[in-house]
Amino acid sequence: MCGIVGYLGNKDSLPIILNGLKRLEYRGYDSAGIAVYNGSVINACKSKGKISKLERKIEKRKKMSGGIALGHTRWATHGEPNDINAHPQFSNSKKLCLVHNGIIENAIELSELVTNYGYTMSSETDSEVFVHLLDYELKNQPKNRSHLDAFCRVISQLNGSWAIAAIVSGLEGILISRNGAPLVIGRGSDNISVSSDVLPFYGACSEVAYIAD
Repeated sequence: MCGIVGYLGNKDSLPIILNGLKRLEYRGYDSAGIAVYNGSVINACKSKGKISKLERKIEKRKKMSGGIALGHTRWATHGEPNDINAHPQFSNSKKLCLVHNGIIENAIELSELVTNYGYTMSSETDSEVFVHLLDYELKNQPKNRSHLDAFCRVISQLNGSWAIAAIVSGLEGILISRNGAPLVIGRGSDNISVSSDVLPFYGACSEVAYIAD
């Protein structure tokens, strides 16, 4: 079923995301990953297997800290379970990443478009096409357009079902969209969070919004 957790706030996001992912383990998964944005770079760690394995990998690395983060548990539909196919998926520039639940039905056609734009696909996932298309739109849109404008243009090209959350370097926020897959927003006194379920919000958010497709 996959699971998404996102956090935007003043606290260190890494333990919050890990705790949220553990609360979504009931959904089933075969790999997990986290991306943390510290205001300048997006650091990520991904692993095939359980969240406990992901935690051990994170402990061996330099500290991942920042107030904006995404976490994901993946159940493989496109490509085998491994570290490369695990989410988050990154652009070639490493300046933006996303997590995605659902299936992009026109991924093959979009991957051909992405290749024509000069991007290199590194995974077997249908999700990766989105992050390259978003990178392309951001680089080629007029300067008076926003990140949200580019995000919406890419969303309009998708067929299928999705819950998508994206982080972009230079943007103090998280871009989200859903169509046929669950995605919920929570708000607390010092944070805004997003998740596939309300369980990660307990103790952190006092308000919840179930967004429409």
